[in-house]
Amino acid sequence: MWSRSRTLVIYRTCLPLAGIAAAILFALPALAQERSPAARQGLTDLARVLGSSHALRQACLDRKDQSWRTRMQQLLDVEAPDQGLKRRLMQAFNAGYDAEQAVYPACSSAAEAESARLAQHGRALAQQLEGP
Repeated sequence: MWSRSRTLVIYRTCLPLAGIAAAILFALPALAQERSPAARQGLTDLARVLGSSHALRQACLDRKDQSWRTRMQQLLDVEAPDQGLKRRLMQAFNAGYDAEQAVYPACSSAAEAESARLAQHGRALAQQLEGP
C-alpha cells in the first residue's frame, strides 16, 4: 500500500501534466492535418509522454486507472488526425507505456522522479504546440 506522502507526490507531479493535456485538448482546434511536420512530431512526442505517464500512474496509484488513456483518446478526437498520424500517435502512446512499464513495474522513488520529469517535458511540448 502507498503512503499518503507518496500519493501526494504522485498527484503533485501528475496535476501539471493534466493541466497541460487539458490545454492541448480543449484550446487547440482540430487541425492535425493542417499542422506542420514539426507540430505533427510534437503531437507524437506528447502521445509518448501520455503513454509513459499512464504506465507510471498505474504503477504508483491504481492498475485500473485510465486517466492518461482517456486523455489520449481525447487528443485523437480533438486533433482528428489522418489515419497515418493516428497510427503514429497510438504507436507512440503504446511505446511510451511499454518502455516505462518495463523500467518501473512497481512504484518507487525513481518512478516518482520520472513522473515529475515527464510532467516537465509534457509542459514544454504543450507550450510548443500552443504556439506563440
